[in-house]
Amino acid sequence: MTPIILLPGKLTTNSQGVRGDSFSTGRRYSEAVARAGGVVVQAQPIEQTIAAAHELVARFDGVIIQGGGDIDPSRYGQKSRSDSIYGISAEHDDLEIAVIRAAIELDKPVLAICRGMQILNVALGGTLHQHLADVLADGESHWDKYHEIKLEPTTKVAKAMKTNSPKRSHSYHHQAIDKLAPGLVISGRAPDQTIEAVEHETKNWIVGVQWHPEDDADVEPDQQNLFNGFVHAIAG
Repeated sequence: MTPIILLPGKLTTNSQGVRGDSFSTGRRYSEAVARAGGVVVQAQPIEQTIAAAHELVARFDGVIIQGGGDIDPSRYGQKSRSDSIYGISAEHDDLEIAVIRAAIELDKPVLAICRGMQILNVALGGTLHQHLADVLADGESHWDKYHEIKLEPTTKVAKAMKTNSPKRSHSYHHQAIDKLAPGLVISGRAPDQTIEAVEHETKNWIVGVQWHPEDDADVEPDQQNLFNGFVHAIAG
């Protein structure tokens, strides 16, 4: 059976080929999952979907959480402290937090990417650095940059990628995990010690990565291997 994977969508404006506003998911996520043997289905960020998140997740084999705008700081008990915060959407936060919590309760495999890793941390009680420039000497070192990632060798992410030093890891974020949520463990860091990968310490396969593996998965086996490992975890 082909694994069917749930991907919460985003509210989108100015879309081509449709009339009015729409919902969207990144094409590269679906393509990477398809190469791994799965199919992605979008969940729309609307009130009815949010209310039915647990039932919805139960019907799917796994969950991907994609990148996107920032999470409302109130979700992790803070006020906005940076003018660089952008793209906050209550609907996105509501749906993704509900989906993540349902997936954890149901022990469904999860691959959470960039913002996805951040909201995984927030959903479980962790916090974020609201702007990396506040804590790093080079505040642009993770914004549209390729940089080294060092993975802990026995972790799920390292086993999936079949390497401790994945090639062509593309970062595109100005926020990162600060306080790690209960239940998560760090499985990878950048050279400046920014947390780049986490996973759940007791659940079957719940992994978050801060970079964008989908960006290069079509040409870089290390990055595609992460999606392969995710789909393999679904298949058991």
